[in-house]
Amino acid sequence: MKILLTGAAGFIGANLVLSLLENESDVDIVGIDSMNDYYDVSIKEFRLRRIEAKVRETAGRWNFIKGNIADKTLVNRIFQEFKPDIAVNLAAQAGVRYSIANPDAYIESNIIGFYNILEACRHSYDGEKPGVKHLVYASSSSVYGLNSEIPYSVDDRTDTPVSLYAATKKSNELMAHAYSKLYDIPSTGLRFFTVYGPAGRPDMAYFGFTEKLLTGQKIKIFNYGNCRRDFTYIDDIVEGVRLVMKSAPARSVGSDGLPVPPYRIYNIGNGSPVNLLDFVTVLQEELVRAEVLPADYDFDAHKVLVPMQPGDVPVTYADTSALERDFHFTPRTDLRTGLRRFAEWYRNFYICRVPLDTNAGKIY
Repeated sequence: MKILLTGAAGFIGANLVLSLLENESDVDIVGIDSMNDYYDVSIKEFRLRRIEAKVRETAGRWNFIKGNIADKTLVNRIFQEFKPDIAVNLAAQAGVRYSIANPDAYIESNIIGFYNILEACRHSYDGEKPGVKHLVYASSSSVYGLNSEIPYSVDDRTDTPVSLYAATKKSNELMAHAYSKLYDIPSTGLRFFTVYGPAGRPDMAYFGFTEKLLTGQKIKIFNYGNCRRDFTYIDDIVEGVRLVMKSAPARSVGSDGLPVPPYRIYNIGNGSPVNLLDFVTVLQEELVRAEVLPADYDFDAHKVLVPMQPGDVPVTYADTSALERDFHFTPRTDLRTGLRRFAEWYRNFYICRVPLDTNAGKIY
């Protein structure tokens, strides 16, 4: 199984590579990542070292290319030389708030970059059909925007985005549908819900909270604490992606003689939203347990309730019934377990500086 994976040094991408190497008997993976400095590059380098350690333990093959998917020449060359069976596009400029200040980065990566991937899939012919058997790509729960119906279902309307980031992700779904229809490319979009865990993205709330508490700063609880998020642990996200990769939408022909779009969308979320104040309480307890923070830390003195910020929504809540129906899969990691693993990783990475080889094979 030849897999091209973009965003390979990213949070989900690196963990997916580790899972494929661990669980699949014969994989040949090419990863691409721009290694940009949107957040601490040392975390991306850490993830890549983990992958290299895992490769030495398994029979899988791995090749990493530093590059930007907005570079069409590079993308085309990789597809022509590697000829992937499956393309997994996880490369994207993430973050809602960053899209307000830096919109160009979102158009370059999320629109132009994704277009380049679609075009490369289109031209990867195997006989009369595109050679890529399945395109899997990251969407986001943010596409639900101002949708007031909860839990969010993949059958809901998603035409009221409240951020440029959300708009680019909805655009990805529309673009993929068009290419599935026009060129018979099987594609599956995955709407991820608030992914968290060890070696995650530092721009995520739980990571930022930890850094602020550790340095004595105040943490802002938006919407005066009346936010709920469907926090989903990284291992559950990766397991869902790995299952979906193996099952491409079936190609078929409609009554008009043209291909019926082999196209699907799934939510991958925990299906159990947590109030942000409760989340912070568990995080604080686990940071104390991991000795990141002292036992007598005054949490109340470091919290401030503030209004909702632009581009955000008060609740995210995934209806995962389609994923359960088609793959018999539901996330199973509880919040305390996930935050405990994050706190332990944070202590090792930032405080104790535990060397790679003392913790081989795990991301935390």
